[in-house]
Order: sequence, then C-alpha cells, then structure tokens
Amino acid sequence: MSQISIIGLDIAKSVFQVHGADASGRALLRKKVSRTKLLPFFAELPSCRVVLEACGGAHHWARELVKLGHNVQLIAPAYVKPFVKRQKNDAADAEAICEAAQRPSMRFVPVKTEEQQAAAVIFRGRDLLVRQRTQISNSIRGHMTEYGWIAPKGLAHLSKLSALLDDPQTIPQGARSILMILLDQIAALDRQIAILDKEIARRAREDETARRLMTIPGIGPITATAITALAPPPGTFAKGRDFAAWVGLTPRQHSTGGKQKLGAISKMGERTLRRLLIIGSSAVVLQASKRGAPKGSWLEQMLARKPRMLVTVALANKTARIVWALLTGEEVYKAPVAAA
Repeated sequence: MSQISIIGLDIAKSVFQVHGADASGRALLRKKVSRTKLLPFFAELPSCRVVLEACGGAHHWARELVKLGHNVQLIAPAYVKPFVKRQKNDAADAEAICEAAQRPSMRFVPVKTEEQQAAAVIFRGRDLLVRQRTQISNSIRGHMTEYGWIAPKGLAHLSKLSALLDDPQTIPQGARSILMILLDQIAALDRQIAILDKEIARRAREDETARRLMTIPGIGPITATAITALAPPPGTFAKGRDFAAWVGLTPRQHSTGGKQKLGAISKMGERTLRRLLIIGSSAVVLQASKRGAPKGSWLEQMLARKPRMLVTVALANKTARIVWALLTGEEVYKAPVAAA
C-alpha cells in the first residue's frame, strides 16, 4: 500500500468503492468500504492523492480527508464518464475516476468550505419557495379558468382572481374554500421570501466584494451575493471568457472539418448564476429599449441590428466577463466612454 499514489473514491450513501493505483496507473487496491469505516480506513493509509466526483456530499468528504493529510481533488462527473469501461457499477466508476484524474489536462472543482456551502443555502431555499409560489399561483389560475375566469400570467395579476373569490357567487363554495387556502399559502410564501430577501440584502451590504459587484449594471444584492457564494475563486479561470463559458453563456459548438457551427448557449456550470445574470441583463436591455441606450455604446449598436433576447444573452456573457475582471483585479466597475 505504500506504493499507492492516487485513489479514486466513488462515494454513496452506505457503501464506498476505493480504487488505488501507483504512479504508472497500475491498479494496486480495489476495496468496498462502509460509511462508518471510511475515515478509519484512510487514516491508516499514507498520505496520497484522493479524487472524488463532485456530487452530493463530495465537499464534506473532501474536507474530512484533507484533515487526515491527504491531497483531495474533485472532478466533474461529465469528465469521468468517458473513462467508464462497458458496464456501469461502483468498481468501474472508481477506476474511471482514478484514470480521468491522471490526465494532464484534466480540470478539477475547488473544494468548498462549510461557510461557502452555508452561504449557498439561502439561494437554494429562496429558489424553492419561489418555485412553490409559482406552482400554487398557476394552480389557482387553472382552476379559475374552469369556471370562466381568467387572468394574465404573473403574480401581479393574481389579485384580480383573489378579488373574484371574495364574492361567494363567483364559483361553488366547495371549490372556493380550497382556493382560499391556496391564496393563504401564497401569502405565507410571500412573507418567507421577504425575510430571505432582507437577509440577502444585509449580506450584500456587509460584504465588500458584493458591494463592488453591485456597481455593475444589472447586478443587484441577490446576484452579487450569489456570485460570492456559488462561484469558484476567480484564479480558477485564466480569463473572463473561461468564466462566462463555465456559467454556460457561450454558444454550444458542433464543428468539424474546419467548419464552425455554433448553436444555443451551452447551459453548463452553475445554472443559478446563469439565470440571475440573464434576468439582470434583461432589465438593462428593457430599460435601454424604452429610454434609449447611451449614444455610441455597444448596447445601442447591438439593439439596432439584433433581436432583444439575443442582445440580453450577449449582455449577460459580457457581464460575466466583467465580473471576473472585477474579482481578479479587486476593482469597481467603470462605465466605458462611448467613442465620439
């Protein structure tokens, strides 16, 4: 075992698969380890390189193994899949992790601290509550349609249906009582979401990095704190274009034979950040469409010759690159001066 230089660890709920290899890649260890015996097992091993897939629970186990003196790395599951030989099982997965990690050009996922993961919980929780509110509002709208009452999409128009429910003659009492319960649930979700919004705003005010990010047009407290909580360190990327590609705001390529074919955005990376950046860019583009973009600016030129949604995604890509530049240089945003 002293010759083991790298271990591929396939984690699960109860049973973990270990695959150890020497510096040349020759397999030296294949073993199943239960959850309770995993840390004692690695405590007896000499310090080596341990690689896991970046999945649920991976950051926790990475931190625990680091405490035991091992060099731990996380690898994206998509980069492991090509190395799985034929059948899919835990042993094959552990071997594939070990094989993929030995590639010199392989990219790894930074291990998150407990504080970083705790900061991300608020965004996951808020997204869940917003989705639940949307589901309930759509349910009310659908049920009211069955009785001939309709309202445009959006929570702002839900008050129209709410006012109709105040009239006992609008729909049968059996349905009305249930819909009133759903309306009460939406009100409760509104209060909970408001509490989370206040917490996010407080964190944005207290965090110096978030305050700098909020100087960028289209980035508010939610997006700024989400970037600080969910994005990897800026040094992970060589340039802003790489960060934008990680977020998933670059076109998907399907090129061959020297012919370049670009499709829709790849939607890779952190989807929460991608959604927030697009929402923020949409607000900037909408305002520019109504009030006019600065004379001679990039945005004005794009709006003059491209569809608005395409400009929105392009602006989100541009914003992502600006975010990387600000994080790397520890600066504030300075609006470009339009050419005369």
